[in-house]
Amino acid sequence: QVQLVESGGGLVQAGGSLRLSCVASRNIFSINRMGWYRQAPGKQRDLVATITNKGSTNYPDSVKGRFTISRDNARNTVYLQMNNLEPEETAVYYCNAELLLYSGDLGTTYWGQGTQVTVSS
Repeated sequence: QVQLVESGGGLVQAGGSLRLSCVASRNIFSINRMGWYRQAPGKQRDLVATITNKGSTNYPDSVKGRFTISRDNARNTVYLQMNNLEPEETAVYYCNAELLLYSGDLGTTYWGQGTQVTVSS
């Protein structure tokens, strides 16, 4: 069973920081890409950050300079450091990963269960 397990969400005041983590199942062949998305109730799911197996990162302008995505490939883990959080960034944050389960696999996208981030005014 492929699983993404997220942690680190919680309640923080505006201007505060949180660090999210996401661990993928160890019985996988490799990770092409891992990242984070967020979704508020009734809203679309938006990209927050991604990182490839080569270390290339991608951020929307809204979080660039405040959020940092990092990885530990040996532990199948991706982190999201979020600094100077704003109330409008309250949302469920979802881990996303493109995983290869075996040699020759083209890759399949998986989602975590989500972790709630609430930023108060």
